[in-house]
Amino acid sequence: MARLRARNLPVHFLLILGGVGMVLPFFWMVSTSLKTPLEALRFPPTWVPTVFQWANYAEVFRQIPLLRYMGNTLFITFASLMGVLLTGILAAYAFARFRFPGREATFMLFLALMMIPLPVYLVPSYMILFQLGWIDTYAAMIVPWTVNIFGIFLLRQHFKQLPEDLFDAARMDGCSRLGTLFRIVLPLSKPPIVTITVFNVIGSWNSFFWPLIVTNSDSIRPLQVGLAYFSREQSTNYTLLMAATTMAIIPLIVLFFFAQRQIIQSQARSGLKE
Repeated sequence: MARLRARNLPVHFLLILGGVGMVLPFFWMVSTSLKTPLEALRFPPTWVPTVFQWANYAEVFRQIPLLRYMGNTLFITFASLMGVLLTGILAAYAFARFRFPGREATFMLFLALMMIPLPVYLVPSYMILFQLGWIDTYAAMIVPWTVNIFGIFLLRQHFKQLPEDLFDAARMDGCSRLGTLFRIVLPLSKPPIVTITVFNVIGSWNSFFWPLIVTNSDSIRPLQVGLAYFSREQSTNYTLLMAATTMAIIPLIVLFFFAQRQIIQSQARSGLKE
């Protein structure tokens, strides 16, 4: 036992080192949010503020409508998440349990679309939204993101691994295909659904480039675009920017801590194999 522990010491040391490296940026963010503007730019930098400036957090609310930005982000995140779950569950169920011509080719086409970077379809997407009259509306930030190909892939892999006996028993009991989906498949699919939820919430919460392109009004802009107020061409107010960022990231940290167990189970059960 002692030899085994001694062998694991380097592994534990590397894990601790990696953990510290991941926590360090968050510590620096919170530390900077409690400094004065001059101390934030001091070199060599100070890790702990000389005098904690708690007033920076109150000043954020005086500078920008932070609650408005958070409300917009919550609405956009919730609406896009509902769309992702609806389209993802139905599409994954069809790809996993139905047999129809071109099923595998269509699914491979979906996977190929994941390889296309955002700048390639940015202009065509903007032109479509412009023709629809959706520029500077919530629809422009929600509708294009109601389909998540990775979510379809993850759910499909999970649905295909469910025992066939469950579906045979459901058919014998007279359960329809949709009834089987909602009564049997979904209750057994909590880990991948939670994983998709977390990834989609993080993506929507941190979205910056697309909302910046399709919005003009400050009243409907999400959180990340609103935080750009503190970063201007002339100068950047690092203390207020870090204070606002700290408040913006807290909901994501809480969400991850509650959902991390389901994420691990999803990766362990679904896998990447057929």
